[in-house]
Amino acid sequence: MNRFLFAGLVLLAACNQTPPPTAAPKAKPAVPGPDLATLTDSTAPAALLAYGKQYPGSEVLIKTRLGNIRVKLYDDTPIHKANFLLLARKGVFDETMFNRVVKDFAVQGGQTYNARTIRLKRYRLPPEFRAEHFHRKGALGMARYDDEQNPGHLSSNTDFYFVVGEKMAPFQSQAMAGRKLTPAQLQAYATVGGVPSLDGKYTVFGEVIEGQDVVDKIANEPVESDKWPVTDIPMKVEVLK
Repeated sequence: MNRFLFAGLVLLAACNQTPPPTAAPKAKPAVPGPDLATLTDSTAPAALLAYGKQYPGSEVLIKTRLGNIRVKLYDDTPIHKANFLLLARKGVFDETMFNRVVKDFAVQGGQTYNARTIRLKRYRLPPEFRAEHFHRKGALGMARYDDEQNPGHLSSNTDFYFVVGEKMAPFQSQAMAGRKLTPAQLQAYATVGGVPSLDGKYTVFGEVIEGQDVVDKIANEPVESDKWPVTDIPMKVEVLK
């Protein structure tokens, strides 16, 4: 047989072969924990407490274009702590950004411009006020809304904030506070600063342990009239331990 004809037959046979099936892309493993689309004000506390016991954690890292913020979560605010860990592990915060920046007051995150890809029902958290956790600079707290329809001071499930505040004399911080301040708290407001007017009204459930300079950078970003930063500050949140 002509060798050129033979080569052509081989090529034709190769072209007619059925290609081997390609492996389907592996689905991402489901993140354990309650279904965020089914939680309600009444069911969330028990579900979150159970989740926190089964999947504990104590520190998270918030990554932004301005740097990283390392945060310690408090054990004695277990519902807020478990909620934050759950949302971080499920990637909810990775779709959000710092959406409200008020210089010398606080920087708030948890909102997004676009529709969320992760199904998330709006549920609220019962307050976990602790006298020893106050709104000094670097405190991590949870926002709340609809005060007239929210007499129980229930927290948002997604919107959190870092306190910035200002330094003030003891008589000023005590006048602003919603409760009696200890000598140590008065000293902290005088030397570190904060926002004592939020004490006893919003749950503080953690604090910055590294990266307070990053919080300060966020607080000094130019903002629109609604306090949304002119240049978006998205975030990625990772549970460290």
